Parts: sequence; structure tokens; C-alpha cells
Amino acid sequence: MQRVARASSTPGGSIGPGLVVLLGIADGDGEAGAVRLAEKIARLRIFQNEDGKFDRSLLDTAGAALVVSQFTLIADTAKGNRPSFSGAARPNVAEPLYERFCDALRTLGVEVEAGVFAARMQVELVNDGPVTIVLEV
Repeated sequence: MQRVARASSTPGGSIGPGLVVLLGIADGDGEAGAVRLAEKIARLRIFQNEDGKFDRSLLDTAGAALVVSQFTLIADTAKGNRPSFSGAARPNVAEPLYERFCDALRTLGVEVEAGVFAARMQVELVNDGPVTIVLEV
């Protein structure tokens, strides 16, 4: 995820200040992990308070999230020069988990915009910081 001043996905939506979440779903990932990750992202204190310290969450700032499904995050590059995506969950498994993740963020009170699952997208963002954090559950 990246903290942003603004971001958009075409096709998809756009947000002002908040987070771009590039969501990779691997074989074996499940609903409980999707919900746990949404809770962590919503509450992670990576926005600055008035003293410039990381002390505010997405919920504290009323920021939004642009969630983009990105199976390429699951790439295995150990052998050869062509990445293998065999560890990525199949679309019929990944799409419901992607939707569940977005729903869990919304349930927590986060405004969510999303890319289009399995579409080729143009994602634009203005990184704020830059702050980029990798989370795994």
C-alpha cells in the first residue's frame, strides 16, 4: 500500500488523500485473512499528526482507499527470467476475496473506490511521503 495525496484507476475510480492498496491474493488465502488485512490497513497509523509523527490512521483522517487487484505481486522469480504466477489464486477464488476485502473496509467506515478485477488498468497516483508499506497476513 502507498499513502497518496490522490490516485485513480482507469477503468475504476479515484480518490483524494488516502491509500492505494495493491492487493495480491495467493493460493490458500481466505476470507478471515482478507478481513484481518482490511482491519489492519484501516487502523495502521501512517498519517502524520500535527507534530509530524505517524500517529493517525485512515479512519482518523477520513481518508479513502483505492483498491487494485494485482496478481503480479505473487510472482515467483526464483527460476529463469520469466516470472511464474502459479502461486496466485485463480480468478474464481481471488475475485470473491477481493470483493470481501473491499466490503470489510467499507464496513469499518472507509470510503472505497476500486479498480476493475482482472482488467488491464492505468493507475495514477501522487505518493505522499513517499510512504510505501508491505503487509502480509
